Amino acid sequence: MAKAKTQFICQSCGATYSKWVGRCENCDEWNTLVEQVVQSAGQSSVDKAAVSGKKVKVESIKTAKEAKSVPRIETGIGDLDVVLGGGIVQGSVTLLAGQPGIGKSTILLQIAAAIARGNRVLYISGEESAHQVALRAARLGATNTEKLDFAASTSANDIAATIRDDKYDLVIVDSIQTVSVDEITSAPGTVSQITNSSTVLIRAAKSAGSAMILVGHVTKEGSIAGPKVLEHLVDVVLQFEGDRYGGFKVVRAAKNRFGATSEAAIFEMYEDGLRVVENPSAALLEERQSSDGSVVLATLEGTRPLLVEIQALVNPTSFGYPKRTASGFDLNRLNVLIAVLERRTKLQLSDKDIYINVVGGLKLNDQAADLAVCMAIASAAAERKINDKTVVFGEVGLGGEIRSVIGVEKRIAEAKKLGFTHAIAPRTSTASSFVTAVKDVRSALIDYLQK
Repeated sequence: MAKAKTQFICQSCGATYSKWVGRCENCDEWNTLVEQVVQSAGQSSVDKAAVSGKKVKVESIKTAKEAKSVPRIETGIGDLDVVLGGGIVQGSVTLLAGQPGIGKSTILLQIAAAIARGNRVLYISGEESAHQVALRAARLGATNTEKLDFAASTSANDIAATIRDDKYDLVIVDSIQTVSVDEITSAPGTVSQITNSSTVLIRAAKSAGSAMILVGHVTKEGSIAGPKVLEHLVDVVLQFEGDRYGGFKVVRAAKNRFGATSEAAIFEMYEDGLRVVENPSAALLEERQSSDGSVVLATLEGTRPLLVEIQALVNPTSFGYPKRTASGFDLNRLNVLIAVLERRTKLQLSDKDIYINVVGGLKLNDQAADLAVCMAIASAAAERKINDKTVVFGEVGLGGEIRSVIGVEKRIAEAKKLGFTHAIAPRTSTASSFVTAVKDVRSALIDYLQK
């Protein structure tokens, strides 16, 4: 088969080149040229991979009320169904991305085994052989599934033909970075291959009415590898976060056309696969020790309330430049909070090394963690403890003021359920006697740090 002609297009200004160059001569941007197939007057085999759409009357399309009655495909994991908005929508495309070794293939094989009890499922692996997948299936107990088919392929054209011919209810492709289109000469994983391969597969899945889950890799910075257009093409983007060596693992939706993006599912890895953590707050606080620098934060993972321990360690620096380290918390935000503490209170932290740790391997994106981090730092610096039965939450402004946060009732209910008797929170949340409101960081430190 003759190879299709390609050209290099600048992603910044759209200039075209016959060969790759490091800098675009039109806009002077570096490394913006992307290889793309030159479309001829006739229809290419890439275009033939999908059935042409037909015009229909708007009146003939199902109404929104009728569309809601179409049953979704349940994954067998209740919390994951909540993240998806009620399950997998028929004919939708989902992108699941996460670090290597975090459990993407494990959870997908669990989902495939659960759905295959009543639906036809095709699991395609471009990274592992059939023997390797069979070993994992035996470990997860996913062998008694007659409707679960497996194929090892890296050809987008072959996969698309299989999807159109066999009409599966769910197709899983692990992973999109290993799949390539025959007409493009570049290596799998490049921008052109990812863009064209995902387009071919998505068109085939949409035409066949099959739901599809694509596995995506991430870069060392944590973003999804490949072109940003990949996230625009799919209907749902799921982020698989956490520590691959232990601790909790969180699945949250970064994009969802069929539901909210505020939900999260928390898992823990076991020998027989991933399990949902029923009471993560109790598990996170189980080994907590009462000491200075330890503060319990009432946070939200999506819409789920969660109690997590914030630990701080403050030591005199041995060098001229103090060190700031944060695990599970944004380092730039930590530097801002340290500056607020120095400016709005009497704490002297310019000659101190400060270390912050969020217990359990969680990564906090909640602004309500500001007050807990400030109190943990002050507690460690002054060597004073906070009451063991107290939870803390609130956003800290640059003026040292404590600002209101969302989900106050959920945070309070979770704290009461685990036996806490007191909460330090913003002034606007004084509706409950459980909460003692504070107006600024200085008053919170003076009133609630104990010797």
